[in-house]
Amino acid sequence: MPDRLVISNTSPLLYLHQVGHLELLPRLYGRVQIPSSVQEELRAGAELGVAVPDLSSLEWLQVQPLRDTTLLPVVIDLGSGEAEAIALALAHPGSLLILDDTLGRRIARLNGLTYTGTLGVLVKAKKEGLLPSVSPVIEALRSTTMYLTQTLIEMVLREAGET
Repeated sequence: MPDRLVISNTSPLLYLHQVGHLELLPRLYGRVQIPSSVQEELRAGAELGVAVPDLSSLEWLQVQPLRDTTLLPVVIDLGSGEAEAIALALAHPGSLLILDDTLGRRIARLNGLTYTGTLGVLVKAKKEGLLPSVSPVIEALRSTTMYLTQTLIEMVLREAGET
């Protein structure tokens, strides 16, 4: 497992939980940090009846308060979870950021951050022998609210060696 700090936004936690593969995060990365706003987003989702992970049962997940809010990117249409996750990654050079949001990923790239997403986690899990195939998991993800284009699915399947 890497020694670097791993920071997740809300969506990877939500989607991996909904398809029954949340355990891949600690198996791949050990401890995972989330900013306070991600914890708040998950709690709000639970109150609305969304299937979210029970954070109190996840010993490998740690809430990391954002100490320096001056690092929060000021971008229209970026949710607080994405903004705080990016700011937390900026405050910890060399960290790995896990997020799916297109705008958030663009901001991460422009700031020189290392990032991956839910699908990248699945490919890494397959390459490390923790998942026999990504294809059935992608099919399960299609039944969630995750936005997946056919082009993206084909690219991920190629990267996973499944086409």
